[in-house]
Amino acid sequence: MKTLKRLGFIIGAIIVFFLTINIIPPTKVVKDNPFISKDGTTMLAAHRGGKINNPENTMKAFKAAVNEYEVDILESDLYLTKDGYLVYNHDSYIDRTCDVNGDISYEEVKDLPKSDRHYIKDYTLEELREFNFGYYFEDKDNNRIYKDVVSFDDPSRKEILRQNDLQIVEASELFEMFYNTHKDLLFIVEIKNSDEEGRKAVDTLYEMLKSTYPDYLDNIVIGTFHTEIEEYLEKSYKEELFRGASTGGAAKFIITEMLKVNIFDNSSFACLQIPTEYEIKGIEIELDKKTYINRAHRRNIAVQYWTINEADDMRELIRLGCDAIMTDNPKLLKEVLEDMNQR
Repeated sequence: MKTLKRLGFIIGAIIVFFLTINIIPPTKVVKDNPFISKDGTTMLAAHRGGKINNPENTMKAFKAAVNEYEVDILESDLYLTKDGYLVYNHDSYIDRTCDVNGDISYEEVKDLPKSDRHYIKDYTLEELREFNFGYYFEDKDNNRIYKDVVSFDDPSRKEILRQNDLQIVEASELFEMFYNTHKDLLFIVEIKNSDEEGRKAVDTLYEMLKSTYPDYLDNIVIGTFHTEIEEYLEKSYKEELFRGASTGGAAKFIITEMLKVNIFDNSSFACLQIPTEYEIKGIEIELDKKTYINRAHRRNIAVQYWTINEADDMRELIRLGCDAIMTDNPKLLKEVLEDMNQR
């Protein structure tokens, strides 16, 4: 009998413990988070500017995303050039998206060994501006509509590419393009460089914003896959810049919520950027759940899902009340949002 009483007491204590820690209001990560939807609608984030609709990471894509598809957020990745400029590109190399290799097929480009690739760190900004970053883009009918916009030997090649918005985009160019007309435009950026170069990239971005585009300082959230860059952001810019969750930080948040002990999670990121599902050692974990969104919101953390390109998936996430959907197809997401009376 005593053993049963002890067992009952222990079980009761455990239940009370878990109820208590899930009732206690958690500490808010940030006081004012611009990435949390204020009116309950889901924000539209153009992944790489919207690579299905336009050549990824070009000014053509960014302009269409903002002016035509009326996105709330522009998302992309940043790399440092040889001469210290920050440019938008998903990969550390440029072969996949531009004509740096001359007139060869996309299949040949995909098969290039790493040793033959052309890396951003080896080029100056002006050298990168010589390439057509719409060269391999295909429209919905699989036509390479920007392949022949300028010949390889045209003496005005760089200017023609600029006029057609097909050059690589330097960070300040993008901020300048929308700074005076779209003060509420938000940005998600990922620092792709690691170690000292990554820290330099963070410093360069911060100084650029502070000196020239101060109103955008609170409009940008920075992510990284590199632990040392995440630590540098938290140590040096904790009060100045919003951070996105690293892979480890996001996993910790999800796991502690699954175990109902999220109150002990001390993450300080402003945005939880996650896919709808994640596989760990063969076990598939579904992340498109209201519980994660609710818990994040209790701490003033925004929840953003990537990369969502199917209409049904978009609708489900909108119904769940996520803050933003990152998509390669902002045109489609806009249509879905309008159909659900969120635009």
